[in-house]
Amino acid sequence: MTTAVDDDLWSAIGDPTRRRMLDLLLSEGDGTATTLSQHMPVTRQAVAKHLGVLDRVGLVRAVPAGREKRYRVDDAQLARAVAQLSSVGAAWDARLQRIKRIAEAIQRTQDEGS
Repeated sequence: MTTAVDDDLWSAIGDPTRRRMLDLLLSEGDGTATTLSQHMPVTRQAVAKHLGVLDRVGLVRAVPAGREKRYRVDDAQLARAVAQLSSVGAAWDARLQRIKRIAEAIQRTQDEGS
């Protein structure tokens, strides 16, 4: 199975602060910018901006809760990201195996010539 890589999704996940937010949301179930900022080394405003990025790529969904929004991880989009990572990892594993075979063949040729 080949899964197309979504550059916007990977750009969003590429930031360590956003990955930490995803971890927090997964462990807590949901949260607001205020509650998440209590566990982060950045301001509430920065947390809100990071949540906006995660929301745009579909990794989290916001639900209005009074003056704030409660964010929850979108399981389907997270599964899509995991499938993409798995696909990319498998492709790199195959490339590295080919490189290893080439290097071993070169080494055998050099050993035979010695």
